[in-house]
Amino acid sequence: MSKPTKAVVVFSGGQDSTTCLFWAKQKYEEVIALSFDYGQKHVKELECAKKICKKHGIEHHILDMALLNQLAPNSLTRADIEVDHEAPEEGTPNSFVDGRNMLFLTFAAVFAKQRNIHVLVTGVSQSDFSGYPDCRHVFISSLETTLTLAMDYEFEVITPLMWIDKKETWAMADRLGVFDIVRNETLTCYNGIMGDGCGECPACKLRKKGLDAYLAEKK
Repeated sequence: MSKPTKAVVVFSGGQDSTTCLFWAKQKYEEVIALSFDYGQKHVKELECAKKICKKHGIEHHILDMALLNQLAPNSLTRADIEVDHEAPEEGTPNSFVDGRNMLFLTFAAVFAKQRNIHVLVTGVSQSDFSGYPDCRHVFISSLETTLTLAMDYEFEVITPLMWIDKKETWAMADRLGVFDIVRNETLTCYNGIMGDGCGECPACKLRKKGLDAYLAEKK
């Protein structure tokens, strides 16, 4: 395979995927953002994704993944399930959506192959995986092999954030010149509040901890 010039970015409109989107824009000649509507409670994240792509001239598609909500009840899609504020002693947090990253990357691969694109970019991180098994390097490596075998088409799944924490993710956004975009125009909060979020949910606490550490280091 010759040096790739195109990439599909799995794009939620949150901090990590937005950082990866602009990372990909600097690395590849053509970037397509792909978002998924899986019945998440806070449709605002899809609105954030649309606005960012429109503002920066990035081709953007949203795929309907409503079936995932029916199959895997979780606190991100069900109003009657409150988000775990602490990780359980055993098992995964109730904000974990079974099969989500596997399905998203699989559909992204099908989408990419139709456009002769070999590279998929996703913002998962083993350093900050919060107990989510589908954010681990071993899973990504395994899926990359499986997708290649399944479609007889060489895929490369790139994870720019895999080995860095939230502080380093903020540093990357700053180096890319998109610190303010990531801070003010993304939605990471499990309670659907843009920017710095609610400050109470696990996603906001992790994001703030990294931001505070980065800003302190910059002084």
